[in-house]
Amino acid sequence: MRRNAFKMKLKPGFAQAYKQRHDEIFPELRSFLLDCGILDYSIYLDETTMDLYAYQVLSDDFDESKIPASPIVKKWWAFMADIMETNDDHSPVVRPLQEVFHL
Repeated sequence: MRRNAFKMKLKPGFAQAYKQRHDEIFPELRSFLLDCGILDYSIYLDETTMDLYAYQVLSDDFDESKIPASPIVKKWWAFMADIMETNDDHSPVVRPLQEVFHL
């Protein structure tokens, strides 16, 4: 297993919508992410900056390249594009975080 963390950005005024959409995540997306080897996935919001901090535990055989190729992921990205900072393909702008401590 390995750990992964990254940062994304939520547009102002959309904290409740972001939480609600994730509370109602597409069941097919949830299954796909688990099948890909994402064993644990949490997202935290800093409401003062609207920064989203994501933390994942990934299986040793997790293949990151499967994520952007998936139709269900593309559907989710399009669904979320109006409330997040995104790239031209609607994928979220992701800023990797470097682990500096683990206990």
